[in-house]
Amino acid sequence: MLSIKLYADLINKSLKELTFSETPKSLYNPIKYILDIGGKRIRPYLVLMSTSVFGKDPKLSLNAALSVECFHNFTLMHDDIMDSAALRRGNETVHLKWGTNQSILSGDALLIYSYKLLEDYNSTVFKKLNTVLNTTALQVCEGQQFDIDFETNPNVSFDDYINMIRLKTAVLVGASLQMGAIIAEANENDLIKIYDFGVNLGIAFQLQDDYLDTFGEESLVGKSIGGDIIENKKTALYHLCLANANINQSKTLESLYSEKNSIDKIKKVTQIFKDTKADVDNLKLVKNYTSLALNSLNDLSISIEKKEELIEISNSLLDRKL
Repeated sequence: MLSIKLYADLINKSLKELTFSETPKSLYNPIKYILDIGGKRIRPYLVLMSTSVFGKDPKLSLNAALSVECFHNFTLMHDDIMDSAALRRGNETVHLKWGTNQSILSGDALLIYSYKLLEDYNSTVFKKLNTVLNTTALQVCEGQQFDIDFETNPNVSFDDYINMIRLKTAVLVGASLQMGAIIAEANENDLIKIYDFGVNLGIAFQLQDDYLDTFGEESLVGKSIGGDIIENKKTALYHLCLANANINQSKTLESLYSEKNSIDKIKKVTQIFKDTKADVDNLKLVKNYTSLALNSLNDLSISIEKKEELIEISNSLLDRKL
């Protein structure tokens, strides 16, 4: 298997080599910008790695990997508009740099481009990849709508939240691994199990991302800390806090979440999270979903060495600085 660095170099080099029409520049410059400002490249990396662990040359799945990364960046462009985000990967968001209308249109073009990247595969493989991407794209939209609805819904349960992040974030991680396996001609059971591995890993990753949004460092996370609190997002931290809180803590938290903003809101909510040990319980959840992901590897028809590679990547993805 290629090292993470070599995979990343291959992906970044290939993204820079993507060709777009010369005009109108106002349409394509925002696309080039968001692809150039970096990112973890987790999803395209998983596409390549999946093809490798199932015994085929990962370069065979390069176009699928680029497709997934383009699709992911399309969702980020639109999400940043809906979240009124100022920073993406430590840089100014596309809608602030070029305007909302331009960001919407460029995002749409990037979505279309993500599908075009799959056209080089033979008809059988293309059909399977297209089905996975279509299904996943619709689920991601469902997850995003749930996320928006939850901001004004006072009755969001913990299970509702987990389902939302499964749709909005985790299914694309599962799809990335499954697409790589499809190109490697993996059997049907392996396609299911590698998808399950990815979905549970994706949930663990998002739960940790939620934690970092409150308890991380802005310079490391690449976005403003406390954004979820300002937007009244009822993340796992919120639900775990209420589960442990006394009456006064619950009333204070719910009062703070009924406001769009207030003086020291982030500081006050963060302290309640700490007092109720929601931060500790959140990290326990990360470990639980990571364990579920790893359990899916038991039934894969690949060597122990290949399974260890997947375990290694799971650990590296979740080993981020807090």
